[in-house]
Amino acid sequence: MAFVLQQLINALALGSIYALMAIGLAIIFGILRLINFAHGELLMIGPFFVLVLTLVGVPFGLAVPIAVVLAGIVGIIMERLAYRPLRGAPDVSLLLTSLGVSIFLQNITIMFFGGQSRAFSGPAFLDQRLPVMQNVGISTIDVVIFATAMVLVTLFSLFVTRTMLGISMRASAENLLAAQLIGINIGRVIMVAFIIGGGMASVAGILYGMRIGKIDPLLGFIPLLKAFVATVIGGFGSIPGAVLGAYVLGFLEILLAGSLPSGFTAYRDAIIFALLIVVLLVRPQGILGSGETERV
Repeated sequence: MAFVLQQLINALALGSIYALMAIGLAIIFGILRLINFAHGELLMIGPFFVLVLTLVGVPFGLAVPIAVVLAGIVGIIMERLAYRPLRGAPDVSLLLTSLGVSIFLQNITIMFFGGQSRAFSGPAFLDQRLPVMQNVGISTIDVVIFATAMVLVTLFSLFVTRTMLGISMRASAENLLAAQLIGINIGRVIMVAFIIGGGMASVAGILYGMRIGKIDPLLGFIPLLKAFVATVIGGFGSIPGAVLGAYVLGFLEILLAGSLPSGFTAYRDAIIFALLIVVLLVRPQGILGSGETERV
């Protein structure tokens, strides 16, 4: 029971990080039909902004919101300079551009900080363990990760269902041309989507960096791939599907890590990507996705 409870806590924390990443991917794909491979770099720059701010004397509690805002600004710049000029271009052009933006941001970070990992930690209380039962303790950082994800997902749900801008975003995701024809400012909607996606990714990066205790210029690569798998499992373009897929992936990853023999643990990611292939073969639209129909 103690082992199961500990693995459950780990799965919730890991799934929460994937969920924050997957929401940003799903938002941008829903509106622009763009798989933004530079989204992982928005996760990476969040903790690096925090690192720089704390080095110049900014308190950690203030550095985090500033870093989130800066990551949102980077998202805006990314959209304005790289994606907006290609709006209406073939999907493959946007895809290749996102790869180029990803490589550019990675190399800029390497130029300033080098390619080696750097230690990254939050306040000391995050390293404490909260006793739950005998032989079981919950890491404070895991509680913070799960609570932060729940708060942000709830706030985002309220935003897209209770505000005019959020409803405009949902309409744009449903049919971008129709939304434009009825007077929705598409440019503003896309800009807000990149701000929200960049902010959530940076929060995920800060939490992820504190959990593993280090950051590097390639920090966002693996979480991006996992978030991509999560969105495919849940249904690409579906926000609830992305969140559900993230937690399914988190539970599956922890289940494999805890149940596989030690000699097969290294194949955990291979099994997860094999699951992705199975999902694409059996239900290409994902768990909560819906197949698109085309009228002629």
